[in-house]
Amino acid sequence: MTLLIKNVQLIDGTGRPPVKADILLKNEKISAVGSFPKYKADDTIDGMGAYCAPGFIDINASSDRYLTLFSNPSQANFLLQGVTTIIGGTNGVSLAPLLYGSLESIYEYADTNKINVNWHTVEEFIKVMEQKTLGVNFGTMAGYTTIKQALVGGDVRDFSANELKVFNLLLEKSFMEGIFGLSVDLRLGYGGQASDGEIKNIIESVNKFKGILSVNFRDGKNKLLSSVNEIINLAKETGAKIFINRLMPLAGFDKDYEEALNLFNENSDKADIYFNIYPSDTNTIMLRDFLPESITETEKENLVKNREWNPELEEKIVKNMERIKGEDVVILSAPRNEYLVGKSLKEFCINRNLTIAKGMLALMKLTGFRASVLYKNINFKKAVSALVHDRAIISSDFPKLLELAEKENILPLEKAVYKITGLPAQKLGLSLRGLVRDGYFADLVIFRDAEIREVILNGKRAVKDGEFQNILAGRILRSR
Repeated sequence: MTLLIKNVQLIDGTGRPPVKADILLKNEKISAVGSFPKYKADDTIDGMGAYCAPGFIDINASSDRYLTLFSNPSQANFLLQGVTTIIGGTNGVSLAPLLYGSLESIYEYADTNKINVNWHTVEEFIKVMEQKTLGVNFGTMAGYTTIKQALVGGDVRDFSANELKVFNLLLEKSFMEGIFGLSVDLRLGYGGQASDGEIKNIIESVNKFKGILSVNFRDGKNKLLSSVNEIINLAKETGAKIFINRLMPLAGFDKDYEEALNLFNENSDKADIYFNIYPSDTNTIMLRDFLPESITETEKENLVKNREWNPELEEKIVKNMERIKGEDVVILSAPRNEYLVGKSLKEFCINRNLTIAKGMLALMKLTGFRASVLYKNINFKKAVSALVHDRAIISSDFPKLLELAEKENILPLEKAVYKITGLPAQKLGLSLRGLVRDGYFADLVIFRDAEIREVILNGKRAVKDGEFQNILAGRILRSR
């Protein structure tokens, strides 16, 4: 099967300016890039001067922890944004390795009773996924919380010496079987209460296998600078490659955010560290993130895991919610309460004749904290200005990025494309993806005026004239 894409402005993913080109595909790979006016292919796409780029890469996807890899295998929402590859296993949780076959670590995100877990190791998980059809390419990291929860149970403590040995052996095995790195959430739970020594040990282990450490830093508000400094110092001390997840400018913390970006500038030659960001004024967060800082980590864990409510805690929560606008919170997921999805907190409260503050408390109780929301708490102007930072990798809202580059000129279009193709592919070590070159896999996106018109995935037209074709041509990716 041959496919000829002709008359496009090629942005090849390296950051170089566009050039006029034709692209010839044979089966799943790019056969040649050049000018082929007389070539007769089995199928032809006339780009008519539109841009053609490598398929976009989302380095911080959540399809695995929400289990939509199983409930919605087409992943059409990604393809329609031009995304051909997603990386899961972030936020400290993953679908593998599972020592005991338990999905307890993603309990807050999804109804784990809806799938049958018939794997333990990464190799077994990959083989299960390879038997399924998937609409995008999928690779995974291993989750620190997932592994630690299996090793230490409910005890939120550091590994013992023997447990650390087991962890390192399991991590080594997982790298050999194809993970791209390890993710850890330092905000709460196992990661939030791990000692500095343990965190440094696990980073050194990740670096030993040349993988990525994906980190949710401790605090994006009052302790933003110390949280970012902590990760930068760990990168300098260990030499590890680190992604900081969702370094978004929270409204009201503008000055600290600017200083945080300056920290990256000051340490750019000393630390291999990047942060991901996206052009939006909303943040995806869990309900537990609305709990007030005055509640201790132990109290939070008891609330989330054991539902240990008491009047004093409820009063603290309600008081902390008084600043929230109900229309700024929209329910994104609610396992076993799916009828709530898409409703704003304001609608939820009106239906129950509750104030916004008491409505949030009721939502926490009803869902048992098993819900995520879109929260409008981002300074959009600051987020847009941060997109151009040399250490920024964009992780969602890709058409919006293209629009900002094409129409508002916040950065050259070729640099915007580099941030969502060549750069993440290079840092992850993705083989033969992320660039438009002879011999590379044919993951391509054609767009005009920031509108995605065509998506080719492993040589197949998954999106045609802006419409999903119900073609599931994704692959499960391994790091080696």
